[in-house]
Amino acid sequence: MNSTRKIDWIYMLLVNKVPGIRERYKRRRNSTKGVGRIGAWLYLFWLNLIYHVFRYKKLNVLEKYPYYEAKHLYSKGSESSLSKRESPEMLARRLEQYDVVSFDVFDTLILRPFSEPADLFYILGEELGYMDFRRIRIEMELRAREEKYEKENHYEVNLSEIYDLFSREAGIDKKIAMKREIEMEKTYCFANPYMRRVVEILRNSHKRIIITSDMYLNAEQIKALLESCGYEQFDAYYVSCDVGKSKSEGSLYKEVKKQEEYRWNKNTIENQINRQDLESKKLSFIHIGDNYIADIENAQKQGLDTVHYVNVNVAGAQYRAEDMSVIIGSIYRGIVNTHIHNGLYEYTREYEYGFIYGGLFVTGYCQFIHEYRKTHQIDKILFLARDGYILMKAYEKLYPNEAESVQYVYWSRLAAVKMAAEYFKYDYFRRFLYHKVNQEYTLEEIMKSMELDDMLKTLCTECQLLPQTNLTEKNVDKVKQFLLKNWDYVLEHYKEQLKAGKQYFEEILKCCNKVVAVDIGWAGSGALSLDYIVNKLWKMNCKIIGIIAGTNTCHNTEPDVGEAFLQMEKLVSYLYSQRENRDLWKFHDPGKGHNLYWEMLLDAPHGSLKGFYFDEKGEWKCELKKESRNKREIEDIQKGILDFVTLYDKVQKKENKIFKIGGRDAYAPLLNVENDVNRQFMKEMESLMDSTNIE
Repeated sequence: MNSTRKIDWIYMLLVNKVPGIRERYKRRRNSTKGVGRIGAWLYLFWLNLIYHVFRYKKLNVLEKYPYYEAKHLYSKGSESSLSKRESPEMLARRLEQYDVVSFDVFDTLILRPFSEPADLFYILGEELGYMDFRRIRIEMELRAREEKYEKENHYEVNLSEIYDLFSREAGIDKKIAMKREIEMEKTYCFANPYMRRVVEILRNSHKRIIITSDMYLNAEQIKALLESCGYEQFDAYYVSCDVGKSKSEGSLYKEVKKQEEYRWNKNTIENQINRQDLESKKLSFIHIGDNYIADIENAQKQGLDTVHYVNVNVAGAQYRAEDMSVIIGSIYRGIVNTHIHNGLYEYTREYEYGFIYGGLFVTGYCQFIHEYRKTHQIDKILFLARDGYILMKAYEKLYPNEAESVQYVYWSRLAAVKMAAEYFKYDYFRRFLYHKVNQEYTLEEIMKSMELDDMLKTLCTECQLLPQTNLTEKNVDKVKQFLLKNWDYVLEHYKEQLKAGKQYFEEILKCCNKVVAVDIGWAGSGALSLDYIVNKLWKMNCKIIGIIAGTNTCHNTEPDVGEAFLQMEKLVSYLYSQRENRDLWKFHDPGKGHNLYWEMLLDAPHGSLKGFYFDEKGEWKCELKKESRNKREIEDIQKGILDFVTLYDKVQKKENKIFKIGGRDAYAPLLNVENDVNRQFMKEMESLMDSTNIE
């Protein structure tokens, strides 16, 4: 083996063989130069030692792409409380004490719906049809700055110079690409609601307000961008690419002070103010920005007072899901961080639970339903109670033109079990008897839940039991045998409900040949039982397909209960199934309360359906269970969800682009919640379940 091959072999063994070692070593090596590289090699040997000798197998997983994220979520209250700032009015009053008020632009006055500014280049690259556009665009900017330094001893370049290099090195059409980048910035950027209010107050007090920005967009482009976000013209614009000086080096602040003092002196002379007063006057400056070094430390070194406006994405980064596809993940994090951490409002934990952990899921689920309807020529979408309550509201927001073909439908497993008891006899007894064994339910309570109160006395007599006897594994079979012996009479109790239910669904399914029934999951029994009753018992000849968020998982006692129906597409799952996102199918554990965390997102402000009955006029009526729920919590969760849906849809409509949310991305925010490291956060959510009666 020659020396070159030996080196390659050693490198392969020490670096490339284990993904996590490669990732960590390269990060360390790229951050050091010269003799520091020796430390990188020592770090490499240490990594190999703890992996191969001490069996630290976590190094086999890339830090950037973990199997499952384990971010510690804030559990002591609402996340927004961490970024709540003084009111815009109070800040404006403080700023009014200065002669000149300077604002940074990006991440201060204006925000983007992306967690990383450069993620806009993904969308631009797709539109231009240019592969790897984002990475190349970043590289071209860095190289353009290096070339500028060689020529003029500073790094400040404008957009035209970046695209000059881009065109020369990569062949892209400068005019088209540059124009579209500026247009996209205008399209996607929006005013920070907190800072917009501050600026409005300052304008009303006739304060001099200027812009001080490190940016490759020139003053005219910055001005146009700010105006597109709803800001009026500022008094002056100081931009690094125009003057060849930057905040990051502190030199731009010197230029700002020089120009502003010159302007003041000039105005003073023109207004014939006493020369002595002119010389004694010293302007006071304050600068507001998000970058601590460039906007705060460097400004202070040049004699400016400062206000640090913490970057919203920095504030939210430690709590946000990152194990997501790049574009959807960036938009999700951008929407959440700009909304939760802009400092204008402090939200309730219930609102945040809906907004942060439910909004993306509901938006994506509605997209999934919509796409299914389009591709399968569905006549009507039935959103089944109660999980369908907020789903339908979100769907109508996203697709208002379909309002006539969607309907919220009262349905429940309880009602279905009674009406389909003749056929689904096994499920009937499992639901009413075997699921309640040894749960301290009395026979009286059991028979009442089955609406067989009139049979209680005979049951007790024949089985030699008392009404207050608890249902146990010792007597459950006796109860079952009694009911089987009197099975025809049992079914008589549900005939009225069948007739009333038919009347109800005849109105809903009129002129429909194919519909979908939407539910959260998990076995899909809601849609399947409805399909049986509608077509086998009522003979309505309307095909019903069930769309569910997720299926039973490997942790259920019946993990494959709906598999045959999924295979034949009588059921369709969004988040996961045995075939789709199988890792989630293995992760999601009802025994750890995972179902409940999802169900809490889709709770409704009314009780579940008890059954269908007739009123005095012979018309159908729905009878709902009475539930003592805290409606405020439910409403806050729903408001959070709908606010996210609105903001996400707003991003999509900016350039009429659909950012499709896959099931894995939709699950990602709650995946963090369900990680064992967030046990305390889950306890807080469990207390919320108690207050909303989720069970």
